[in-house]
Amino acid sequence: MMHPFRALVLGSLFATFGAAAVPADQVIKPTRGTIDQFNGHTLQLTTRQGEKLSVDVTDKTRVNSVSKAQMSDIKPDSFIGTAAVPQPNGTLRALEVHVFAPSLRGSGEGFNPFESADGKVNTMTNGTVGKLVNSQGRTLTVKYGDKAKTVNVPDDVPVVLIEPGNTSLLKPGTKVVLFGQKGDDGKLVARGISAGKDGLTPPM
Repeated sequence: MMHPFRALVLGSLFATFGAAAVPADQVIKPTRGTIDQFNGHTLQLTTRQGEKLSVDVTDKTRVNSVSKAQMSDIKPDSFIGTAAVPQPNGTLRALEVHVFAPSLRGSGEGFNPFESADGKVNTMTNGTVGKLVNSQGRTLTVKYGDKAKTVNVPDDVPVVLIEPGNTSLLKPGTKVVLFGQKGDDGKLVARGISAGKDGLTPPM
């Protein structure tokens, strides 16, 4: 969870200058790509930019499945995440919404700078849906801690379901969004992997 002071500083930067002003080392930058092979310990994948990567998978790596969902799956009290673009009026315009299974409630709760698939720095908000209005898409309030964001979700925005999974999902050809960090030996270690089911490309 983000330290309150850091969250305050980042929030002020977003409000004053926009996402582009956030320091690069504060931005969450997932790796997106396709699995080439997995031997139980090491994941070989090709990123969307064509780079070949080798990533260690440990017993601490969390693997989740990503499956197609519908706008109607976003309900009051759902715990969701949404990559979104800040708007001039202070609201957010969703690029995607992922609805977490009940057992994953609380995952990554907060508001953070996030690198989208196009390389632009936007935002990621994880929290609980409060007020929800159905009109030309959905407008919802997402609460995290004692704060909240208003998010507009256009009708054409992809909605997916995030559920607990395991390494059986890590098959060649599977599209993934991977969150990693460098280990003591300098190798990339996966902290979390979101794997698309049935050929789905995770939209995060």
